[in-house]
Amino acid sequence: MTQVIACIDGTEVSPAVCDYAVWASLRLGAPLEFLHVLDKSEYPTESNLSGNIGLGSREALLDELATLDERRGKLALEQGKLMLEAARQRAMDQGIDNPTRWQRHGDLVETLTELEANIRLLVLGKHEDHLGRHIGSRLENVVRTLHRPILITSAAFKAPRRVMLAFDGSATTRKGVEMIATSPLLRNLPCHLVMVGAASDEHRTQLDWAQATLERAGFETTASLVDGEVERVLCGYRADHEIDLLIMGAYGHSVIRRFLVGSTTTSVIRNASVPVLLLR
Repeated sequence: MTQVIACIDGTEVSPAVCDYAVWASLRLGAPLEFLHVLDKSEYPTESNLSGNIGLGSREALLDELATLDERRGKLALEQGKLMLEAARQRAMDQGIDNPTRWQRHGDLVETLTELEANIRLLVLGKHEDHLGRHIGSRLENVVRTLHRPILITSAAFKAPRRVMLAFDGSATTRKGVEMIATSPLLRNLPCHLVMVGAASDEHRTQLDWAQATLERAGFETTASLVDGEVERVLCGYRADHEIDLLIMGAYGHSVIRRFLVGSTTTSVIRNASVPVLLLR
């Protein structure tokens, strides 16, 4: 059975990750699982310090360092278990029936790849103080590897009231329109369709299709075709219309998805200032 999987790490964004995952789980009617991955590079299962330059044959020091590493790993493991239990209780307090929790020692991307077939929606937090490291590399690796929708949360939870889809006419965003239309996740929420580009017949036809598809599904839909620089248009529209959730296709060759990848990924998510749902 596919489920909502929320990755938590004990940082300040973990409560928001938990709350957005609860929101999504309830709306989708899907089981919720909390996942905590102990990075094997930070918490190795075994410590072998014999190759460290300068330590030589100081066996007592080597043993002491190995013991400290082992102790550090055990404390991190215990902290993770407490964190997962707290998230589980927080979710149950909000109406989730028996959320599950899982702790894994390894690599985040490898772990999620193994779980991909069971993921309906992946929820990850945005670290405001470490955007360059967490969003620019770690998250990009996750998004490039997984072919599942990924919800990147803001630092504080706010139940979405209005959503915006950055539509570019590509196969990914057309699939996104159909997903929105058929999924209970965003049902009954006003949806703004924004296409960045010149006012051509082709663009208007693509946008009309997206609007008609959503309206047939019962969505209150506003469609806009706006020429200009992508980041400025999207971020400006979001602010002007008080959008609570931004939806975008991730990766590909369109102007919007080029805007999402590489060195600009950090800028996109930071400037959005709201949760971002990335589609594959």
